[in-house]
Amino acid sequence: MALTLPLFHRPGGVLFLDDDADYLDMLGMVIPAHWSVELYSRPTAFLKRMLRQPAEWEADAQLQLQMIERWRQGQALIPQVLTYWREQTRRFELAKTCVVDYAMPGMDGLSVLNTLLDWPGSRVLLTGQADEQIAIQAFNNGLIDQFVPKQSPDITRLLLSVMHRLAHTAHPRLNMLWRGALKPVQVSLLQIPSVAEALQSYTRQNWVEYVVIGEPFGLLGLDAHGHAHWLQLETASSLPELAEVAAAAALGMDVVQRIQRGESLVALELHQQLRLPGTPPPARAIPLGDDGLLRAAAFALDAAALGGPLPSYNDHLARHADRLVQDN
Repeated sequence: MALTLPLFHRPGGVLFLDDDADYLDMLGMVIPAHWSVELYSRPTAFLKRMLRQPAEWEADAQLQLQMIERWRQGQALIPQVLTYWREQTRRFELAKTCVVDYAMPGMDGLSVLNTLLDWPGSRVLLTGQADEQIAIQAFNNGLIDQFVPKQSPDITRLLLSVMHRLAHTAHPRLNMLWRGALKPVQVSLLQIPSVAEALQSYTRQNWVEYVVIGEPFGLLGLDAHGHAHWLQLETASSLPELAEVAAAAALGMDVVQRIQRGESLVALELHQQLRLPGTPPPARAIPLGDDGLLRAAAFALDAAALGGPLPSYNDHLARHADRLVQDN
């Protein structure tokens, strides 16, 4: 069974290249404000922006690989991810999807995309009716991830749907990297369709960025305001052990019994990894998926306890809010 849930997700830039500046202006107005959008009317300006992207993607992947390697040597992952989110603010500048018009003077869109072979993002080709067979062949050859006919009666809605799907598609290399930090039984649980669907729905509604963690088991997420959250996952078989740990931490018999019944969870290991003061509070647990194998509980992480608020995606969007067409 395939793993449909991305184990590592973050927002990224969507770059448009089209020689029709009026069309780009229209896109800049209709694309929702929570998308990071850049508009280019000339291939030279677009390629100048994309020139450094493969190296920047590779440098970012190396940072994540180093986190996993340090985890294998005994360092907890959660503090490392929080440090990565605090320090690597340029990750929001990584281009995640490029949407390029095929019919442009001088250099067609497919030729432009073919210069980006080392860039690991998603490629979308905008086509006219006469270009459709070219686009189909490019898709079948793996040169593009999607093509969108410009003559579609509702092209804007179709384009937004494609962008949304690609934005939430797992990156193969990064997914495999973070899969290595999970136990096989955890991967099996995440492969259950109802569990994957529930987690995808939760993350899309609440966070712009997250990573699945194996020790402890759960998802560390970041919302658009830079607030960090923890969604703890527990199996029915792990509840007795968690209840024992809660009893040893003197959290009270009422809390222990609620954990045993699957009504509450407590993030004791998270509390220890982050060296948070005081006693961790319990949170209400809910069933996750249709099979009753997992319980989930959400915990907000206090910014002050983490050393201050984290840089936010909203701040990044505010710096790029103008969406002006770039032609040089």
